[in-house]
Amino acid sequence: MDLIEKSDVTPAEAQWITRETVDSFRNHVNPGFLEYRKATDARDAGAVVEWADAGLNSYRDVNGRTYIDCLGGFGIFNVGHRNPKVVKAVGDQLRRQPLHSQDLLDPLRAMLAKALAMLTPEGLEFSFFCNSGTEAVEGALKLARAYDPAKQTIVAATKGFHGKSYGSLSASAKAEFRRPFGPMLPNIEHVPFNDLLALRDMMTSCKAVGEDVGAVLLEPIQGEGGVNIPGDEYLPGVRALCDEFGALLILDEVQTGMGRTGKMFACEHYGVAPDLMCLAKAFGGGVVPAGAVVGRREIFARLFDNPFLHTSTFGGNPLACAAALSTINVLIEDRLPQRAAVLGERMLAGLREAAAGHEAIVVDVRGKGLMMALEFCDHQTGYEFAKRMLDRGVLVSGTLVNARTIRVEPPLTITEEEADYVCAAAGQSLGEPAAVTLSRVEG
Repeated sequence: MDLIEKSDVTPAEAQWITRETVDSFRNHVNPGFLEYRKATDARDAGAVVEWADAGLNSYRDVNGRTYIDCLGGFGIFNVGHRNPKVVKAVGDQLRRQPLHSQDLLDPLRAMLAKALAMLTPEGLEFSFFCNSGTEAVEGALKLARAYDPAKQTIVAATKGFHGKSYGSLSASAKAEFRRPFGPMLPNIEHVPFNDLLALRDMMTSCKAVGEDVGAVLLEPIQGEGGVNIPGDEYLPGVRALCDEFGALLILDEVQTGMGRTGKMFACEHYGVAPDLMCLAKAFGGGVVPAGAVVGRREIFARLFDNPFLHTSTFGGNPLACAAALSTINVLIEDRLPQRAAVLGERMLAGLREAAAGHEAIVVDVRGKGLMMALEFCDHQTGYEFAKRMLDRGVLVSGTLVNARTIRVEPPLTITEEEADYVCAAAGQSLGEPAAVTLSRVEG
């Protein structure tokens, strides 16, 4: 407890913390994480153990070294680390009431739901609050099946990722995450992402055998699948197919939402409004876990007769609602989605310049707003690139479904100077001879 109170630690304390952290991960958390993390090596003393945030856009480790955050906690730090406005809102609420009674009416939940009805695409009027993206997807799947019990089939996309509880994992598409846990939920099908013909064929086949599609679940841009950006016609085409077949469109904006792609929600790039939208990650401002399903009145009406059909003890708690309301205010007042669009273009150009001449190992550089990625020729080369970026004080990482792809997702508050440093570090990391040698050996 004394350690938690400290803002800084001595070198001796840093050594002890590092040793205890590595030992406890090995013996009590999961030793596999030590193999996976690029921040560790065979020597305990070589592990990077984070200790504190270092301004809006950086971490500080126990030894005092800072790292520009271009991972963003898989997308949770859109408004930066410990944004003072979000921290103040949560602190003010904490001093008054941290959790709600579960029976009396809590005002912040009502106010946040109204704010989301005003903020999200037209027609999304009601919200259910939860604690994570996985829970948001679970809620959306249940709402979709309750809406029309005669249409139980859900169609999702290959390379999609929606979480790891049974329902959300059933919709996710990586076999490695699914196989150990036996049969998934029935009546969930997958088609290739960005392929309208495949989706039409699936929906037609399901209808022909009497297993009509009740909902299509997609990420507007696939995050964990490798920052896969669809063609401009894809999401409008999916919307049209859902309307034609009488299916709901569920958009998982857990990673793409809250300004990440240069719009408040990625679907706005394509002029598409879903029937249900899932939010989490950055929704809580990087301070409190928070998630939501936002949807049309007629869908939520299935819960009106019995509001306890789908509930969450901690979902919509006062701390989370305070964080989310403050986050929305920061995004709007500081024009962070617009900033993401401008800085995203700057960084994408810089990363492409860094990759020029390294086509033997870099397959593609792509992105929208501050959701960017470099795709490498193989997993090991991507991993080596991420490790070299860490050595240069920049935290990047692969994606869960496609480890060849290294994401670059900094806070939307990243400065121009920091953005330029990241691009320069990428060029230096790619320019090291061993990276080319590694590719040639494995190629």
